[in-house]
Amino acid sequence: MKIEQIKEIADAILYEGYLLYPYRRSAIKNRQRWTFGVVYPRSYSSAQGNSEPWSMQTECLLQGDQQTRLTISVRFLHLLLNSVVQRDHQSSLTQGGNHIERQMQDEWEEGVAREVVIPEIRLPEILSQPLLAPIDFPGRYVSTTTTDATVISSSREQQDIYGQVRITAHCVEDAVYRLRVSIENNTPQIGINPDQREAVLLYSFVSTHTILQIEQGQFFSLLDPPEHLRTSAQACQNAHTWPVLIGDVGEHSAILSSPIILYDYPQIAPESMGSFFDGTEIDELLTLRMMTLTEDEKEELRHGDERARAILERTESLSTEQFMKLHGVIRSYECLQPDEEGKNI
Repeated sequence: MKIEQIKEIADAILYEGYLLYPYRRSAIKNRQRWTFGVVYPRSYSSAQGNSEPWSMQTECLLQGDQQTRLTISVRFLHLLLNSVVQRDHQSSLTQGGNHIERQMQDEWEEGVAREVVIPEIRLPEILSQPLLAPIDFPGRYVSTTTTDATVISSSREQQDIYGQVRITAHCVEDAVYRLRVSIENNTPQIGINPDQREAVLLYSFVSTHTILQIEQGQFFSLLDPPEHLRTSAQACQNAHTWPVLIGDVGEHSAILSSPIILYDYPQIAPESMGSFFDGTEIDELLTLRMMTLTEDEKEELRHGDERARAILERTESLSTEQFMKLHGVIRSYECLQPDEEGKNI
């Protein structure tokens, strides 16, 4: 399977729970987001008694030799805070002949995809010493003031985030190795109250996951390892993530280490027209729900997160043929056979 196809599946993990139906910022279920794969700053984790993780660790087994090469990609969301000050015409007052107009401030977060790719890792090199790769994404602040009839000012702000990826391996038996990939968040927090989780999230890696690829070697499933490797597979220590084989069934050249527990070879249903950010629901049901939104709710979506707006536009343009493809699919069927007592099995 090509890396583009692997990333399509990984993106479903990256944006799982990004926004939930009805996809409005004002909806209660979208008030507390970012619950999957959060790697917090180390200082915040320490202040919380390490109850919130500042690192994520993947361990898996591979077969290789001197020619084995690895490519490791760490992916996560870097939160961006939007702030808009609006005129509140309904709350306008007149005092002493002077017109006083109240203001409302609205804030919401977007996720910006980040990726750190470490290519051409030679297996012999990480057997002798750890390979360290930096995670370093600078923040930004953009502020605009307008004369729009509604909006007075708006800003978009991201914080600097720092960390590292630590990659090691050691031999567990002839030509079989345990690979460890650790992701650490060392972002300093300046003037942030450790009890303010929402503020700390701006300094965190969100929806963090790892893609591992191998050349001149193969990975082993931890869910169904070969019999002689079961003990070694059980000894693998995975913290806040779980690695599964990814690709076409039977391939052993790539692993997705996900904060959401999956089985080997996860796939995206071919009938899906696009992401709804909610793997616990089915596309048909969410499409039907989108069709029940009021015009006011749709207007809020159109002026909100661009991914929520894309869901609305995709749903409104869905053809009857496309919609019918969402309605029930049988991928395999085995005829029921009666047992000795006449019951179906």
